[in-house]
Amino acid sequence: MTPPYEVRCTRSGCSRPAVYKIAARWSDGTTEELKTYALCCAECLPEAYRASRTKQQACRTARGETLEAPGIYLLIRGRRDRALERRPDLEAELQASL
Repeated sequence: MTPPYEVRCTRSGCSRPAVYKIAARWSDGTTEELKTYALCCAECLPEAYRASRTKQQACRTARGETLEAPGIYLLIRGRRDRALERRPDLEAELQASL
């Protein structure tokens, strides 16, 4: 669940409020969760998304585990991960510029 306090961008040197969560769906076959790569503001989103995709590609999964490509989710205070809105439009826009 998103904390009830204001979350700040995790990019080095940035102190703006985070508005996006970059995360990938992970599962071991029984449990499923979002693996968080970054929490970022709109200005840091392109770089944070690129870095998250690079990190995810380097991840190794064990037998039975799945790890999807990182997605961009709108971070809304007080909402659980399952209730976050995914932004495939932003993902497509940023993937086109990679």
